[in-house]
Amino acid sequence: MGAGHGPAASPPRHNLPGSGALWAVLLIGLALLAALVVDRHMRQLQLSPPLLLTGLVSTLACGLGIPVLRRLRMGQNVRVDGPRSHQGKSGTPTMAGLLLVPCGVVLGGWVDASDSRLLLLAATGLGFMAVGGLDDWQSLRHRKNQGLRPCTKLLLQGLVAIVFLTKASQQGWLPTQVSFPFGGVLELGPLIWPLGLWTFLAESNAANLTDGLDGLAAGCGAVILLGMAVQLMLRGNSGDPALAGFAAAMAGTYLGFLMHNRRPAKAFMGDTGSLALGGILAGLALLSDSLWALLIMGAVPMAESLSVVLQVSWFKLSRRWWGEPRRLLRMAPLHHHFELSGYSEVTVVAGFWLAAMTSVALGLLLLAG
Repeated sequence: MGAGHGPAASPPRHNLPGSGALWAVLLIGLALLAALVVDRHMRQLQLSPPLLLTGLVSTLACGLGIPVLRRLRMGQNVRVDGPRSHQGKSGTPTMAGLLLVPCGVVLGGWVDASDSRLLLLAATGLGFMAVGGLDDWQSLRHRKNQGLRPCTKLLLQGLVAIVFLTKASQQGWLPTQVSFPFGGVLELGPLIWPLGLWTFLAESNAANLTDGLDGLAAGCGAVILLGMAVQLMLRGNSGDPALAGFAAAMAGTYLGFLMHNRRPAKAFMGDTGSLALGGILAGLALLSDSLWALLIMGAVPMAESLSVVLQVSWFKLSRRWWGEPRRLLRMAPLHHHFELSGYSEVTVVAGFWLAAMTSVALGLLLLAG
């Protein structure tokens, strides 16, 4: 889009020490430590086993599958109006979501095979994966960074969301209220349907926009999923171990993929993986009455999405008011703005991971309050 255009990237002036691999290992270690601490506190192994198992399986599955994607010539078409430094990534295998998402939903469903909500979450994740896969395939087919038409993509996402909402409502799994910190509750009744639909569309597309740098979406997504798992364990009435275990399993899946996706990335998850990430986050929040938690913990993807909305809106308004378009950011989404401001890719990614961890910590503190 025209509003995304910006100046060429400045040579990186701000660099964190260490490589992408080092920061990825550090993030994985912190995630596993957090899961172990919560398990010890709750005196049950609910988060660390699925996190570790799916992490290992995802790492192995992607390690075996990425060469297949390369042989099938499923190389990413990098957007021509993006940062010039990204042109070298053209041809990197994409659609790795086909490898990692099934690992998470299958193994996550085994956390509690008797809980049918996990089957619904798994089906929803696979549904969003299919929409993203179709979008990625169209992009590969036409050899440009543009797949499905936006309206078609939104319609398909909406259909998957409506199937989820219908099934969850029929089974009595869909709360009709939104709970807030410190005991506040807002009863919505049937209005939970449009809110739920908006949540699915907003989260899936926000996760998609976040997937723009090596390891960015995978790392942030894993942090948010694990944050959701922790709050589901720590909340009152013994928490919700089944949904918490599923969230931990999905976190492990994206952490496992991070071993292949950290800079320099050997593969990209594509819309196939990012739409599934957002869809599963939305489904978890709706089933567990955790919309407020997702809003706070998911601040990074929401900021990415909001940056695009503000950039495009200001671009159009300024052209109407002053006769020439102006930009709020050097380039949207937000991570490109920092890249073009002279921060290295590893620095931006690690900074966004830290921001995601901070938002998760804030959400947990509000929960405790």
